[in-house]
Amino acid sequence: MARKSIDCREMPSESGCDLKMSGSEDHVVPAAVHHAVTAHGHQDTPELREGIRKMLKDDE
Repeated sequence: MARKSIDCREMPSESGCDLKMSGSEDHVVPAAVHHAVTAHGHQDTPELREGIRKMLKDDE
C-alpha cells in the first residue's frame, strides 16, 4: 500500500503547527482528523475528512 503524508505547515494556523504525518491513507486520515480536532479545534465532519484526504500527498 502506498504511503501518504500530510503536513500541517501547508495550512496556516495561529499555533504555527509543524506536525507531519505519514503512513497508509487508512492510518493517516484518522490520525490527522484527531489532530485537527484536538490541536486545532475543528469539528470531525465529513467535510473535514474529505479536505484532509485532498491534502494527502504521495510520501517519497
